[in-house]
Amino acid sequence: MTEPAFGLSFDPRALTDLLQAPSDVRDLTLAYLQEVVNARRFGLRLTGDLEGYRKLFVDARKDWRVVYGLRPAPPESTHQREIHVVAVRPRAGNDVYDEVGRRLGMARRPLSARTHAARSRSPQLATRAPVPRPGPTPSAIPGPPRPAQAHAHHHIR
Repeated sequence: MTEPAFGLSFDPRALTDLLQAPSDVRDLTLAYLQEVVNARRFGLRLTGDLEGYRKLFVDARKDWRVVYGLRPAPPESTHQREIHVVAVRPRAGNDVYDEVGRRLGMARRPLSARTHAARSRSPQLATRAPVPRPGPTPSAIPGPPRPAQAHAHHHIR
């Protein structure tokens, strides 16, 4: 058996998450973390405010997430760096990401890069002229009478 590439640490609240998770999720999480520590599995990179962290999809339905970061290991560790698990939680309603933000001490809920892009103001908005209001319909404009629109269906007997 090879030496693990990284140490492993948990936010104490992430351990509580793990203990409260369904047993299948708990077993899969531990198996996946073993692969991460051995550098055989890497979670997807998070973006925006959570850049530098990664997420693992734990179950087949992708309902559960593990969010972790790679950080320097403590001096007494045999490893240079460690995998630090921040949360093991359901994805529903982005609960996991809100909780990670709270655990990392963020003042507001973390935003993804996509959310940042969607919320930023486009520079074209500032230079756009006011939108003209629609005028009255042609039939409401006074003037000489206009011929009625021809109907497509004429019945001849």
